[in-house]
Amino acid sequence: MNPKIEKLEKEIEKTKTRIAEMQAKLHKLEEQKTELENTDYVAVARSFKLTPQQLADFLKSQQAAPSETVLPQEKEDVHEA
Repeated sequence: MNPKIEKLEKEIEKTKTRIAEMQAKLHKLEEQKTELENTDYVAVARSFKLTPQQLADFLKSQQAAPSETVLPQEKEDVHEA
């Protein structure tokens, strides 16, 4: 076989291997980022001291009417006033 072709084939394989390694690294980095984001979301949710049901209700209400930003805990305070 032509030596130039063989050289190109080796370079192609080497490049494919590097791409695969970089894709694996990218996947790991994306997983780490997602985990950190999830940790942040949990910390924020806990800071409002909502029960899991209150949090779920709040998130559902935001999907239905995103313009309302009052948390369930704040609604109770408003009704009590």
